Amino acid sequence: MTTLAPPPAPTAQDGGHRAAPPAAGSRLRRLFTGAPEDPRWARPALWAILVLATALYAWNLSSVTGNTFYDAAVYSGTRSWKAFFFGALDSGSFITVDKPPFALWVMGLSARAFGYGTWQLMLPMVAAGTGSVALLYRMVKRDFGAVAATIAGLALTLTPITVAITRDTNPDPVLVFLMLLGAAALMKAVRTGRLMPLVWSGVAIGFAFNTKMMQAYVVLPVFFLVYLWATRLGLGRRIRNLAVGTVALVVSSAWWMVVVDLVPASSRPYIGGSTDNTVWDLVIGYNGFGRIFGASSSVGSQGNGASFGGEAGLYRLFNSIMGGQISWLIPFALVALIGGLVLRGRAPRTDPKRAALLLWGGWFVLHYLTFALAEGTFHPYYVTAMAPGVAALAGIGGVMLYRAFREGSFARWGWVLPGAIAVSAVWAVVLLQRVSGSGTPYTVAEVVAGVAGAVAVTGLLLGRFTGRQRLTGIAALAAVVALLAGPAAYSASAASSSTNGTNPTAGPSTGGMGGGGMGGQRPSGSGGPSGGTSGATGSGTSGAPSQGQPPTGTGSTGKGSTGTGGTGTQVSSAMVSYLKKNQDGATWLVAVATDQTASSLILESGQPVISMGGWSGSDDAMTLAKLKSLVKSGKLHYIVVSSEGGQSTNSEISTWVKKNGTAVSAYSGLYRLDASDVG
Repeated sequence: MTTLAPPPAPTAQDGGHRAAPPAAGSRLRRLFTGAPEDPRWARPALWAILVLATALYAWNLSSVTGNTFYDAAVYSGTRSWKAFFFGALDSGSFITVDKPPFALWVMGLSARAFGYGTWQLMLPMVAAGTGSVALLYRMVKRDFGAVAATIAGLALTLTPITVAITRDTNPDPVLVFLMLLGAAALMKAVRTGRLMPLVWSGVAIGFAFNTKMMQAYVVLPVFFLVYLWATRLGLGRRIRNLAVGTVALVVSSAWWMVVVDLVPASSRPYIGGSTDNTVWDLVIGYNGFGRIFGASSSVGSQGNGASFGGEAGLYRLFNSIMGGQISWLIPFALVALIGGLVLRGRAPRTDPKRAALLLWGGWFVLHYLTFALAEGTFHPYYVTAMAPGVAALAGIGGVMLYRAFREGSFARWGWVLPGAIAVSAVWAVVLLQRVSGSGTPYTVAEVVAGVAGAVAVTGLLLGRFTGRQRLTGIAALAAVVALLAGPAAYSASAASSSTNGTNPTAGPSTGGMGGGGMGGQRPSGSGGPSGGTSGATGSGTSGAPSQGQPPTGTGSTGKGSTGTGGTGTQVSSAMVSYLKKNQDGATWLVAVATDQTASSLILESGQPVISMGGWSGSDDAMTLAKLKSLVKSGKLHYIVVSSEGGQSTNSEISTWVKKNGTAVSAYSGLYRLDASDVG
């Protein structure tokens, strides 16, 4: 008979008494004060950063317009579970958006639980943004302490493009949070040698893939490298565990794609952005090689398009469009990465500090090269995915270089930290001079960056030569102020003003297409998340967007217009009222050329609207045979066609509609079709 061994007797080390678990009150106090071994200021500083992040991301939500493209898909998902699962733009499930639906699911569940409106859609984004700051802080603190973690958390919070995109309904905040979850699980697997954290890392990146496809995989090379290099296991077990983690990655990435592609095309929406109506083509084409190689690639040639971030090249992230969004700390991060690796050069293979440096350095470098050299469609807000790497290196490098400055030989290390601060402060002044005259905050930030940078460099050198440690400490604080003054000004601007929903950026407009010149922006009070939808039920089956001031779609032709359908034909609010009055039981209110117009019409009318050509108007979602079938079955009566400039309706469809349909004389380009019109 097996007996249980008695618990071990109390030892001298614990004074003859077993340590009692912390009381509930003690655990609650630690939530606000931190662990006993932490500096007393550390936990209050973390809470202050998280409050700041939440304030920046959630301030004045009434000014948030969101991306009408995704907003409409979320709204449609609250009206139909089929549209919800597939990520369809319209609740009739004619066509999907050109991204996988995980971020839409997150926003959609919030809208179903709390009703459809601005804060309901923004709640998951704000939570993801603030959660990313907390997660980065925790990861950096584990290996480098509270000072490095505080700097890293503050740097991520004040990254201008991160503030701008977190105040939007694009999927990027969810993507970044999932990637950080994957990184945290990976580092736990590296430290412990356990398999399950590695599996969970693969699952997290798989969900990130189902948020924005191939962009989630940018970090994978460094994930593999860090695990293979630094884990405390034999090479055989490392390879075996990595193989299991890769299986988890593939399954969690591919399950939705496989399910969708197995569903017959006639039973699901067309896959927007694809060339053959499959998710696989969307993965390797429009959202894969097309983003990297653009139109010159034989694979995914639909990835070409306007370069909203400027010409591709190593300098791209420093140009007039991108510089103020992300580049403030890049010079310091690069010096910090090189210096940190040199300082840990003789550490054991499994050194956790070097593993962390490799992770964040690889995160930074891989994203930089991907975004700088991408030839396809590139929006400034993509680089928010690079921000955690830059912020982590700023915190880690700041602490490591400061210690080397104080304790290392002056000939070798005395110039590194002052030099990195000087270069970064000068670059901050250059960035702020580019927008001189844009407002007092930028002028003040320029003065602060210049003065604080000079104080920091001078104070460090004087403190080192005189041995006055307090002086070097003050100089280090001045350096933080110098490097974050510019980002703070840009971030405050992003938080206090309405941004372009389709192409959000922070700070002053810098010209070109990076200033948010494209459409998708909706004014406050419009039908949709910013409008009178707060009365929507939790299920989202009632409370359609209001008929108030219409949203402004891409290519808007004037006040009171919902857009042009990419065809040059004005689609007015009066037309929407006419269409609803004469819908006659049809599933879809109207068919238009592009997603931009369709999304605005969906949000204003609350009815399904067909986008025949997807985002760019070039998708083959609508064929003449399909149009005839929809008309004959009474599911569609109206279509907007035009051949006047822009992205016109398919010529075959346009010719047939004009020949067989009845023109609505009050609205140019609008035709009525009934079953009797189909031969």
